[in-house]
Amino acid sequence: MAAGAPRIFVSHLSGIPVFDPNGDQVGRVRELVVVLRVRRRPPRVLGLVVELSTRRRIFLPMTRVTGVESGQVITTGVVNVRRFEQRPTERLVFGELLDRRVTLVETGEEVTVLDVSVQQLPARRDWEIDRVFVRKGKKATAFRRAKGETLTVEWSAVTGFSLEEHGQGAESLLATFEQLRPADLANVLHHLSAKRRAEVAAALDDDRLADVLEELPEDDQIEILGKLKEERAADVLEAMDPDDAADLLSELPEQDQERLLSLMQPDDAADMRRLMAYEEHTAGGLMTTEPIVLRPDATVADALARVRNPDLSPALAAQVYVCRPPDETPTGKYLGTVHFQRLLRDPPYTLVSSILDDDLQALAPDAALPVVAGFFATYDMVAAPVVDEAGSLLGAVTVDDVLDHMLPEDWRETEFHLEDEPAAGTDAEPEHEREGAGPHGS
Repeated sequence: MAAGAPRIFVSHLSGIPVFDPNGDQVGRVRELVVVLRVRRRPPRVLGLVVELSTRRRIFLPMTRVTGVESGQVITTGVVNVRRFEQRPTERLVFGELLDRRVTLVETGEEVTVLDVSVQQLPARRDWEIDRVFVRKGKKATAFRRAKGETLTVEWSAVTGFSLEEHGQGAESLLATFEQLRPADLANVLHHLSAKRRAEVAAALDDDRLADVLEELPEDDQIEILGKLKEERAADVLEAMDPDDAADLLSELPEQDQERLLSLMQPDDAADMRRLMAYEEHTAGGLMTTEPIVLRPDATVADALARVRNPDLSPALAAQVYVCRPPDETPTGKYLGTVHFQRLLRDPPYTLVSSILDDDLQALAPDAALPVVAGFFATYDMVAAPVVDEAGSLLGAVTVDDVLDHMLPEDWRETEFHLEDEPAAGTDAEPEHEREGAGPHGS
């Protein structure tokens, strides 16, 4: 939904069908999963519990939801069919929030929660519970019908839901650290005790943990991954950028690699195996296998629609790669690159094949790190195509991956951007365990 999307009461979501982009039904909505936050801030909606035709209930992240309208949910088509398991920090809306007794802040009166509404935040893919529909008076029982005035209030107008800020469990830590960028949260995790680090990592959702793992030192990555259940570890690896996941897998014993790869989706596992076949400090070892690939008959409008994907990093969104079919890497013949600035200068109906930059030589997969770095410096690029001898696009290297491998191994230990006090809510940690922890805020 776009900014200004209508408010949706969750009672209208119960049991509605979930479809993939092709119109095939995936299942039906049975629950909403949320995480509570401190200072009566509205809960963030993590995703939906969807019941498949087999009665299995799976988790569908809100990042995979592209629309909620006309009594149906539309998804990206990418779903994980592993059985849903509720985590300690998660709350189920139908099962735990509705029919709950809470207190109106203004009057101190106890009311019963009948419904809550959710709304997507402007210009983001995040969803929040924003309002609560309540009934005044005593709670209904088997022998007494509920009576009393009903009203809709802002989430902040009631108490009885949100976390207490003085709590020091993983749940409160998560709520406190919610606004941190992945790199800053990674810095905080690094300075926690091993026990607390494992608790917080286990409570993060897969996408958030994947983002944080990409920013952690190698030893922390291995430690955290090793403490997750194997199926969840595979899910988190799938959510990571392929090149980062392949780097992490390469550090594990071979038997652990194979066990995790066997639990991953076949396409993701194939990407991992392909990336792991390259030397670490080469273009093939640095590249991601998921750049934006378009066919020659695609238009500028098609390209811009792909670039707008909020899941893409700025570097990957800076250009698109035009190739003959197949569209998945390794592709058919690589024809050239179209830079984002060029897309902004041409009419939407223009074919991308007519505005190609085909003079720029692509990187070979065995190009060494100094060669790759020189390429970026010479041509002022933020991403570069990697093409094999047959002319197929294998992937793209981004400048952030080049920097990661050129900086000293301990560069993440350097405090160059976090100078404020650690976030509130961490004071139960011994001083030596949280020294240098990041500030509260993004």
